[in-house]
Amino acid sequence: MELRLSALLGEERTQARNSATLGAWCDPLLAGAVLMLMILGLVMVASASVSLADRQFGQPFYYALRQAVYLGAGIAMAMLILRLRLVYWEKSGLLLLIVSAALLTAVLIPGVGRQVNGSIRWLPLGLINLQASEPVKLFFVVYLAGYLVRRGEEVRTTVKGFLKPLAILVVFAVLLLREPDFGTTAVMFATSLGLLFLGGVRLRHFFVLLGSVVAAMAALALASPYRMERLTTFLNPWADPFNSGFQLTQALIAIGRGEWFGVGLGGSIQKLFYLPEAHTDFLFAVLAEELGLVGVVAVIVLFTLVVWRAFVIAHRAELGGNRFAAYLAYGIGMWIGLQAFINIGVNMGALPTKGLTLPLMSYGGSSIVVVCMAIGLLMRVDHETRFPRGAPPGRGTR
Repeated sequence: MELRLSALLGEERTQARNSATLGAWCDPLLAGAVLMLMILGLVMVASASVSLADRQFGQPFYYALRQAVYLGAGIAMAMLILRLRLVYWEKSGLLLLIVSAALLTAVLIPGVGRQVNGSIRWLPLGLINLQASEPVKLFFVVYLAGYLVRRGEEVRTTVKGFLKPLAILVVFAVLLLREPDFGTTAVMFATSLGLLFLGGVRLRHFFVLLGSVVAAMAALALASPYRMERLTTFLNPWADPFNSGFQLTQALIAIGRGEWFGVGLGGSIQKLFYLPEAHTDFLFAVLAEELGLVGVVAVIVLFTLVVWRAFVIAHRAELGGNRFAAYLAYGIGMWIGLQAFINIGVNMGALPTKGLTLPLMSYGGSSIVVVCMAIGLLMRVDHETRFPRGAPPGRGTR
C-alpha cells in the first residue's frame, strides 16, 4: 500500500513539474490558438490548391507539402527565438533597421528582384523566394520598441522625438510603393502610429500626424490610376465583374455559397480556377465557402484570442517594468491583428484589395516563417516577464 501511494505521489510530482515547465515557456492560450490556426490553414491550403497544383505540377498536394515545410521551419525558428534573451533583440535594433533597408533596396535592383503578377517583391534565394517586406515588418517593430525605450522622454515632450522614426518609415514606404506594396505600407504605418500613441506622444501631435498620414495615403492613391482603381473597385465590383472586379466578385460568390455550415471540406466550386489566388490572398473566401459561417466565426475568434493574449502579455511586461518587451508585444499584436483584419475585410468586400496574406494560414514561406518568429518573441516576452531572473522552471523545486 505504501509503495503504491509513493508511486502515485511520484507520478503526480512528475506531471506537475512537466506542466509547470510547458506553461512557463509559453502562454497556453496563445500557443493553442496559433496551433489551431496553423492546422486549419494547412488543411485549407491543401483544399484550395489541389486543382491548381495538379494542373501546374501533376502533384495535387504540391502546395500543401511546401506549406507543411514552411510551418516546420517557422516552428523551428520560433523555438530558437524562444531561447534568446530579449536584450539581444533590443541591442540589435539599428542593425535590423539597416538589414531592412538593404532588403527593400535589393529587391528593386534590376536583375536581383523577382517579378510576380506585376509586383517586384521577392528575392530569389535558391530553393526559396524571400518576400522582402515580411521580415521588414517584424524588424521595424523591434527597432521602434527599442527607440521608444531609449527616446521615450523625447517622444513624449517634443515633436522631433516622434518624427524621427516616422522619417525612416517614410523612406521605407517609398521603397515599398516602388514594388508596389501598398498593403504592407498601410500596416506598418498603422502599427507604428499605434506604438507611438502607446509610447505617450502628445495627443495634438498624434492627431496632426495621423491626419497628415491619411492625407498622404489619399494623395498617393489619387496620383496612381492603378491604386485608384483597386481602391474604388471594391465599392461596386459588379460594375466590371469580368475585369477589375473579377477577383472580388468570385470571392463574394464563394462566401455567399457557404451559408451557415458550408458546402463541406473540399467541396468549393470557386477554387476550381474561378477565384484567383485562392490559396494565398483569398484563402478566407474558400474557407467561408467550405466551412460556412461557423468556420468564419472560428477563425475570427482565434485571431481575436491571439491579439488579446499579445496585449495581456504586453500589459504584464509593462507592469513588470520591462518597457521594451511591452512595446514589442503590443507592436506584434497590433501588426498581426491589423493584417488579419485587412485580409478578412478584403475577402468580404469591405476593404480595397491589398495583396496581404492571412497570417499563419495563407500559403507563403516568408509570411509563415516571419509570423512564427513574431510568435516566438511574444512567448519570450511572456517567459521573461514571469521569470525575470531566468530561473529554469520546474527544476530544483520542491
